[in-house]
Amino acid sequence: MNIVPAPADYQPSATLLEGRTILVTGAGDGIGRAASLAYAAHGATVILLGRTESKLDALYDQIEAAGYPKPAIVPMDLLTVSEEQCMQLVAQLADEFGHIDGLLHNASVLGERRPIESATYAAWQEVMQVNVNATFLLTRHLLPLLQAAPSASIVFTSSGVGRTGRAFWGAYAVSKFATEGLMEVLAAELDETSNIRVNCINPGATNTAMRRSAYPAEHPDTNPAPEDIMGAYLYLMGKDSGEISGSSFDAQP
Repeated sequence: MNIVPAPADYQPSATLLEGRTILVTGAGDGIGRAASLAYAAHGATVILLGRTESKLDALYDQIEAAGYPKPAIVPMDLLTVSEEQCMQLVAQLADEFGHIDGLLHNASVLGERRPIESATYAAWQEVMQVNVNATFLLTRHLLPLLQAAPSASIVFTSSGVGRTGRAFWGAYAVSKFATEGLMEVLAAELDETSNIRVNCINPGATNTAMRRSAYPAEHPDTNPAPEDIMGAYLYLMGKDSGEISGSSFDAQP
């Protein structure tokens, strides 16, 4: 695994993503919301995919009020998404946009924090469905739209526990090992045959609802806000990382 730190103090140009269309999963909260705003602020048309339509509507309004490119909303629950729904989504995006230039797989669920011997199968399946199976389905069906772009970037969201196994992280850790593997396999398949680059990003300890759930005793202000780590997300989605594929990045030192 090629682990790379994000460039320190990266300063993207204001027009880094101008004219690009980027789909973000889990756009309604936390890192997905911050990334959607950052991409829009740098010129991208952002497709906001998430399960809670009211949160997507609020984000849509914020982006529009700021004068950024008009976004699009895709209500979708990755826990129950079907292959047919993914195919319908691709047809809709093809009609509206023709292609997409970027895909940020941000949506994840934490699941249970308990030993494997007491883990429940239902919770295991839920984590694998959202973090692995739905990610595969969306990637598989969106590839033609990404191939149609002049250049495109797929960014998967990893974790430190997806690189080194840690006790009591169960399905979440295993799902992030799978995410790293999916990234490496896809990057190798597309190497020198495609204009798509594929990388992972590990956000690190960030003040999100998932982090607060995983570490309830930790003071939230100990960790940076999602907005504070957006340099790495912009770097991987923009032209400044145009030669990089098959790597796993750390958003924080």
